[in-house]
Amino acid sequence: MKFLPVLLLTAAFCGLSSLHAKPNVVVIFIDDLGYADVGPFGATKQKTPNLDRMAQEGMKLTSFYAAPVCSVSRAQVMTGCYGVRVSVPGVYFPGGPNGLNPKEETVAERLKALGYATACVGKWHLGDQPEFLPTKQGFDHYFGIPYSNDMQYKTVGGSEVVSPILRDEKVAELMTDEQQSTLVERYTAEATKFIKDSKDRPFFLYFAHSAVHTPIHPGAAFRGKSSNGRFGDWVEEMDWSVGKVLATLQELKLDENTLVLFTSDNGPWLTKGADGGSALPLRGGKGSTWEGGMRVPTIARWPGKIKAGSVSPTVAGTIDIMPTLVAVAGGTVAAEPVIDGRDISPQLFGKTTEAAREAHYYFSGYKLQAVRQGPWKLALSSQPLGMGKVESAEEMPNPRLYNLEEEIGEVTNVAAKHPDIVASLRALAEKKEAEIGGNHPTSRRPAGEVANPQTLYPMESKRAGGKAKAEKGATKPAVKTSALNELKLGAVLASTDAPQVANGGFSIACTVETQQPDAVIVAQGGASAGYALHLRGGHVVFTVRHGADAEFAEIVSPDKIAGSTKLVAELAADKRLRLSVNGKAVATAKAKSFIPRQPAEDFCLGHDNQVAVANYQSKEAFKGTIGGLNITRQ
Repeated sequence: MKFLPVLLLTAAFCGLSSLHAKPNVVVIFIDDLGYADVGPFGATKQKTPNLDRMAQEGMKLTSFYAAPVCSVSRAQVMTGCYGVRVSVPGVYFPGGPNGLNPKEETVAERLKALGYATACVGKWHLGDQPEFLPTKQGFDHYFGIPYSNDMQYKTVGGSEVVSPILRDEKVAELMTDEQQSTLVERYTAEATKFIKDSKDRPFFLYFAHSAVHTPIHPGAAFRGKSSNGRFGDWVEEMDWSVGKVLATLQELKLDENTLVLFTSDNGPWLTKGADGGSALPLRGGKGSTWEGGMRVPTIARWPGKIKAGSVSPTVAGTIDIMPTLVAVAGGTVAAEPVIDGRDISPQLFGKTTEAAREAHYYFSGYKLQAVRQGPWKLALSSQPLGMGKVESAEEMPNPRLYNLEEEIGEVTNVAAKHPDIVASLRALAEKKEAEIGGNHPTSRRPAGEVANPQTLYPMESKRAGGKAKAEKGATKPAVKTSALNELKLGAVLASTDAPQVANGGFSIACTVETQQPDAVIVAQGGASAGYALHLRGGHVVFTVRHGADAEFAEIVSPDKIAGSTKLVAELAADKRLRLSVNGKAVATAKAKSFIPRQPAEDFCLGHDNQVAVANYQSKEAFKGTIGGLNITRQ
């Protein structure tokens, strides 16, 4: 009997040790970081010694895929699903009605159920309404800007644009543009504090930097230090932050029980020039389903578990993060609801070189544009090089087959040499498209939606006549009737300067002349809200996207146009789409609703510079004339 207390103490200690044996997890998620923007993946103009060391002590994943744009990638991390499966096809904007559906079980919720402390630091970008914020999606704490750092507005009566910093669910402060130079330092302080506060229990830290998204604002200690301008300076500060996280883990002797995963949400924003980074030798960038838009620099480190200095070319991606983290934490993911990702811990631990999934699918909005299996990538449609960058349709026959192991830059189309591989990959693509892509998927779950969205702080927005009007709560812009006929092809207008089309009928009138069968005439919006008037195979197409479920209504002229052609397209007050060609009504259809919010994306004449509003055959810039353009509210 005298040994009983010792036995009880031993049993208690073993139980405690078992609890602490659960690994800690840190996911460091960078914004707009390109494949070649850090040292382990080829950067030379900016130095990243901490990431260099992380790669030397861990594994580089050289075929790791995110998504073309940020909200989609973040939904994939949280849910283990392609963004389209959970109805997150594009980018969320401030004060919008949609976000990641609270019914989805996030990685934070799953780990919390396994006894983990959870925190999100940095950019969230899965909806800014209270129902969608991190603290309602499984995180104990949140600190950061809830969307992109360029989504800035003036407060009512304010003189500068600002970004809101949230602590948990409340706006803690409004950060000016220049104050963003403190972001990395402040985020890092919050992240390391959470690690220290949670050292006695397993924890999950989702550390999602606003860097290196534009506007670029490196901290004072890093300005002018790199050989690549302010972009390189901010990359170097981001690397410093990684070093602080690793040093904190080592200091607390948590190093060997912590999986740290470093990756990016999409490729570099190429049209930002020196502020946009590099994906070389990959083709394309952010907004694209070329490799440069979706293949991102990724490093995994777990001393004693992941072999130091290892490299894995096996295909994996952000959709695999959730099931992998749950698996290493000792949990399981149920078969329902369906997820797309798989546990890649055997890949990380060097137990297999086989991909955990049959194939990887490249979605742009709800359109499946390519599929990869092993070394083979089949491109099914024309692809932009990135946001605002297009290529000639004549240069892009479809389908196109690339061997990525032999040629990473996607230059040589070998489809004619491998018809069997083309057929096999096309069959996979058609099956997946029917399941979660297109207009009538069989297995897509709805996004979250609120009826009366509120902005996080009272904003000012430009109005007709140059006057500013305060916007509180749901932003329902005043009607703005615009005669746009003086704009030149390629012109871009910010959302607040564009025709205001939310929650009502409007019409587009113009005269066009072009030899192109496929081209954008006017477009504004993205995959969830917007409109486009465009040509497809010589036919005029009017597309309206109307929000919540990202469905769209579309009408098409039965005949091709030729020569100078007068077009009128309208979403009428009775919610019917109507299209007239040279004064003759040629098509009509019923829309589900009006556009529920003013599209936050740019208004574009003769192109579409961001997420595609419609299923274009080509996003090649319009060649010809567009005259007499006028968009009016009904």
